[in-house]
Amino acid sequence: MADVTPWPTELRLHKDRKALTVAFDNGERYDLPAEYLRVRSPSAEVQGHSPDERKTVAGKINVAILEVVPVGNYAVRLNFDDLHSTGIFSWVYLRELGQNHAAYWQDYLDELRAKGLKRER
Repeated sequence: MADVTPWPTELRLHKDRKALTVAFDNGERYDLPAEYLRVRSPSAEVQGHSPDERKTVAGKINVAILEVVPVGNYAVRLNFDDLHSTGIFSWVYLRELGQNHAAYWQDYLDELRAKGLKRER
């Protein structure tokens, strides 16, 4: 039996622009905070070109999503109010962010603490 990747059935920006809901045809559903999406952006600006180049992005507690722009039929580009707009979030990556939210968020908080950085500006 072939492994079928779930397909998104809903992508909704919350009215306050502080979260994005993504739901899939297998029943998975995630509310992803804008701050989390911003600091986990798949852009080269955040991820670098290798794991050693990945940056810890601080001061984004109040960031909002201004726009969700479709990219083909496989992803969206999120435009944030801090003018970051270069990350392309594939459906696979959005699902990964949802599935691993607790662990990824704790890793982020640990990185901030280790580097003496804060979520606030």
